[in-house]
Amino acid sequence: MVTVNLVLGFFAVIPLWALWFFAANFPLAAMGLTRREPTENDGVFPWLVILVPLVGGFLAAWSLTNLLVRRRTGQAARPYWAASSAVVLLPTIASMVAVSVR
Repeated sequence: MVTVNLVLGFFAVIPLWALWFFAANFPLAAMGLTRREPTENDGVFPWLVILVPLVGGFLAAWSLTNLLVRRRTGQAARPYWAASSAVVLLPTIASMVAVSVR
């Protein structure tokens, strides 16, 4: 379970980064919590055209893969999904820490 979700976590870096970039430039900037990227002037629609298939495809692959792995391992549902959600975020967190340390 850990290995599968770590591998999927490396692929999750791109959708999670795109979600953060979208959130920081549009809803969070509108609330005054972040500043918009000065060169981001295309609007929301192109981002939604990119994000919906990207994030939807990743979530579909992640959930189907974890359904198969959970059935094979026979683990309880609630702890399995909590652990797999945490493990899939580890590569993104590690890359954020690596970039901020530089």
